[in-house]
Amino acid sequence: MVPFLDLKAINAKYREELVAAATRVIDSGWYIQGIEVKAFEQEFADYCGSKHCIGVANGLDALTLTLRAWKEMGKLKEGDEVIVPANTYIASILAITENRLKPVLVEPDEATFNLCPEKTAAAITPNTKAIVAVHLYGQISPMPELMKLADKHGLLVLEDAAQAHGACIDGRKAGSWGHAAGFSFYPGKNLGALGDAGAVTTDDEDLARTIRALGNYGSHKKYENLYQGVNSRLDEMQAAMLRIKLRHLDEEIQSRRKVAEYYLARIDNPSIQLPSVGKRKSHVWHLFVVRCEQRDALQKHLAEQGVQTLIHYPIAPHQQSAYSEWRSLRFPLTEKIHEQVLSLPTGPLIDGDSLKYIVGLIEDIAR
Repeated sequence: MVPFLDLKAINAKYREELVAAATRVIDSGWYIQGIEVKAFEQEFADYCGSKHCIGVANGLDALTLTLRAWKEMGKLKEGDEVIVPANTYIASILAITENRLKPVLVEPDEATFNLCPEKTAAAITPNTKAIVAVHLYGQISPMPELMKLADKHGLLVLEDAAQAHGACIDGRKAGSWGHAAGFSFYPGKNLGALGDAGAVTTDDEDLARTIRALGNYGSHKKYENLYQGVNSRLDEMQAAMLRIKLRHLDEEIQSRRKVAEYYLARIDNPSIQLPSVGKRKSHVWHLFVVRCEQRDALQKHLAEQGVQTLIHYPIAPHQQSAYSEWRSLRFPLTEKIHEQVLSLPTGPLIDGDSLKYIVGLIEDIAR
């Protein structure tokens, strides 16, 4: 059996460090908003090249609270349009609608699955106030072009960096390009906690202060509430786990890149469309996603031979019951992508024999 991602084995590598960190938190007697959170926030901000990091409960909250904060600061208002790729995971869109903003779905770049600057520009109207740039599958969006476009039209840019910890363009990492960025530390991410966790990075001190208050019941000062906030805080235990995992992140990214390079060099099947990468070092390979017109048959074939694959994602957001009002909308490229994509095992611990086996199975299916 070749699992899609063996989290137990990944975390076993750091077991002693993780146990020591957990023990440190338990023995401290302080479990919320303590020294572990403060230390991780500083370390992750430094890693991303950002001035501020605010720990929150999960990746969805990171996006939702950022948009909410911009509303509280008067930079957004109910009904404003927010451009977002049509093929993203639904969380990117939930954050927009939760704030009573209007998502404007845009077809992605067919090669990278990320926002296309030209298509984004064509979607801008007088009501457009923000762009959510999703770094899908671990490849950073074309941020220089998107930021130039945003500056031209006076738009806010929120990076959805949930899958892109460490991804960069010319040495500048995800989380330091937009006006803010939302990260998820869900266990399966490249930088994964041992539970739910998330964070926002930004250079804007006022935004950082507002998000921190909103996630703490709307309070800047204990028992004084400026906003009708929520409870969304990164806890001490997860922060301690993340501090350990962050130290090993670059090493794991390199392992993922080796896996991706193996696939790219050896999968030679005319029915399989491999990922397109502009600059190899910009991609951190959270997922290795191929396209295949006979996707379901390919997945079945691999499963029968003991290889676990996943689909990211089987249903486009505009086709979900949650957004039934969008059912009449048509996004042909997005719909095709969702019908064809398949994610191959790409964890940092996959051995050479397993990779050879997977590639052999993929080659066999067309022979």
